[in-house]
Amino acid sequence: MAAHSDSPVVDARTARRITAAGCVGIFAELYDNGIFGFMAATLATVFFPDSQNAVMLVFIGYAVSFFFRPLGGIICGQLGDRIGRQRMLVFVILLISVATAAIGVLPSYAAIGVAAPILLLLLRVLQGFSVGGEAAGAMTFLAEHAPEGKRGLYTSFAQIASFLSLLTGTLIAAAMTSGLGAQRMHDFGWRIPFLLAVPLGLTGIYIRRRISDTPRFTRLKEEGGLSANPLKEAFSSPEHRRAMLLALFIPLMNGSGYYVLFTFMPTFMSKNLKFGTVSGLLVTASSLVAISVAIPFMGKLSDRVGRKKVLLGAAAAMIVAGIPCYALIATGSVGLAILGACVMAVIFAGHTGVIHILLVELFPTRVRYSAYGLGYNISSALFGGTAPLLMTYLIAQTHNVYVPAFYAVLTALGTLIAVSRVQDRAHVPLRDA
Repeated sequence: MAAHSDSPVVDARTARRITAAGCVGIFAELYDNGIFGFMAATLATVFFPDSQNAVMLVFIGYAVSFFFRPLGGIICGQLGDRIGRQRMLVFVILLISVATAAIGVLPSYAAIGVAAPILLLLLRVLQGFSVGGEAAGAMTFLAEHAPEGKRGLYTSFAQIASFLSLLTGTLIAAAMTSGLGAQRMHDFGWRIPFLLAVPLGLTGIYIRRRISDTPRFTRLKEEGGLSANPLKEAFSSPEHRRAMLLALFIPLMNGSGYYVLFTFMPTFMSKNLKFGTVSGLLVTASSLVAISVAIPFMGKLSDRVGRKKVLLGAAAAMIVAGIPCYALIATGSVGLAILGACVMAVIFAGHTGVIHILLVELFPTRVRYSAYGLGYNISSALFGGTAPLLMTYLIAQTHNVYVPAFYAVLTALGTLIAVSRVQDRAHVPLRDA
């Protein structure tokens, strides 16, 4: 089937409305997933009270769920490419909201013994499956609605929503820890952030049900151009196989950014650097503000100069600045830690604000949700979800607090090499086939 060079017209007002609606859903989805990492220290005392490796066990549960992301990406991607993006986005936010709220009402280990952490793990699996269907679906949805020449800017707003959701989780965790104290957080306070999934999820579901599917998918459906088996089609093409391989390695830097710098950082600072819990969360909150401000500038810059230049610049900057920034954090000074974390956050904005639109542009509409989702979710499983567990283990074995800095440099180097192999499609229309 010939590729379409013409672009379905989407007026700016519609694109802004769709983007706002998509971002609300992403906020709810990523809050539900991220709050688990922020509450790791408290969850360790509730579900593994007798273990000396309680925090590590919590991060094992965090990591295991990531290995169900590719399954979520495969199933949701196949359905999203066959029946529509909008339907799947409603489904995944419903699933993660139910799973997250269920964590909030789980009995503790003291109440039901070993069944408690088993149930916690099963609910994390459902969360992982849901997020596997969310990332590629949401970014595909936004990119296929975005006006030509502004795809980088419009999709970057979704990343702002994801980091604002982390900021919200951080502030909630900090406020509750400070206000309730360790004992009351252990007794009941830890449940509240998870139960907030209910109103967030209902809001996201309501908004996503009221938006239409993308004009590209709709046109392809009307023309009878949808793929009967998108993933099989993707694997049958050498071009798509190469693109999926790139989608696996380009997000390497995401593992040290999203999952170490933000999700793991509060636990790392309190457990390994002896920061107070609130101080650690304050550092993370500051870096989340910095990255949220920087992301749209990076997205807009990529629309002007191309995705490759921005991503290569971010990766090179992280290779140079990663270790010095962690040195500032390791001083134990809150002010210097905020400076180091914020510099890394701004650098990482050049990666996270651009990576998804680059991956979207690697694939045509017929297989985009499936192929993009599979490559990206395998990468997240291997290099992202395992990162907090790997950092916890390596720091315990080596007693070296610079392990996260080394990981940041290595993953940035991997991203640098992978991005250098990409053909930049920032200034050409999305392909349908």
